[in-house]
Amino acid sequence: MSRRTPALIAAAVLLPLALTACSTSSADGDAATGDTADARSDGFPYTVKNCGVTTTFEAPPERVVTMNQHVTEIMLELGLKKSLVGTAYLDDQVLPKYAQDYASVPVIAKEYPSYEQVLATDPDFVYGGYSSAFTAGDGRGREALKKSGIETRLNTESCTEGDQPMDTLYEEIREVGRTFGVPDRAEAWIKEAKADNAATAKKLAGLKPVSVFVYDSGDKTAFTAGGEGIGNELIERAGGTNVFADLDKPFGDASWENVVDRKPEVIVIYDYGATTVEQKKKRLLTDPALADVPAIKNKRFAVMPLSDAVLGVRVPAAVEKLAAQLHPGATTP
Repeated sequence: MSRRTPALIAAAVLLPLALTACSTSSADGDAATGDTADARSDGFPYTVKNCGVTTTFEAPPERVVTMNQHVTEIMLELGLKKSLVGTAYLDDQVLPKYAQDYASVPVIAKEYPSYEQVLATDPDFVYGGYSSAFTAGDGRGREALKKSGIETRLNTESCTEGDQPMDTLYEEIREVGRTFGVPDRAEAWIKEAKADNAATAKKLAGLKPVSVFVYDSGDKTAFTAGGEGIGNELIERAGGTNVFADLDKPFGDASWENVVDRKPEVIVIYDYGATTVEQKKKRLLTDPALADVPAIKNKRFAVMPLSDAVLGVRVPAAVEKLAAQLHPGATTP
């Protein structure tokens, strides 16, 4: 099934903004037109607590570096391309709807930039997707950047435990919208995402879930999706059951013996990097130890770009896309 793009933000929509536990002020923004420079600033100062770091913004950041694809796409979805002075680290291609805007942003490094490369863009804000974006040993720690006058945000999938990941996604979008003075755009996206999720759930009502093993990578062990991240909730919302939901983190290693013991009916392959989907399938299909796994015997595979399975704006469309692979025909309008 073709991937549906995330919500198209209506230009004249104004929605009330709910207070969150992480913020200490509230305000509405202008209609979703233009960029940060066009947005009202009467929602400031705005204070937010993000992954243990509390920041007060007197005005929206104006010069932003993003590290990791899903946070770059959040910025582009919210119409904030003019705020971006640099970006880094794609896992795969950006969605077609973002391609033109993405092409206008300087790519400062193929993977993570050095501290010096970040400073060269003269940013006032750095937004990281994974905790590795702010590795202190590489000079990009949040404290070090703060000392250089640069505020930061880490995508909350890297630091949130025990919450419902879809709610965490909504809050991520909400807080980024507030930070950049465009809360109306964030609330419009959240409203559309909730509607998309509800529509998929309606199509799957009454269907029996299928057991799923996620194969990200690995040879001696299987690197897979655990039970704490958006990847697990995506499987559940798509009509599946993650056989490694008992791993208490978004990603983790599992033994091949456990894969065999848990008898997954479908294997979801994450597509990214230098190893192709066909190479991953071959590794699984030619391993004698996996021969009796139902998914292997029946050659039942589903494929997802890695960027679909992390905390970003692709998730609602990814739920529907995966549902179509787990339950062929069930999600056809």
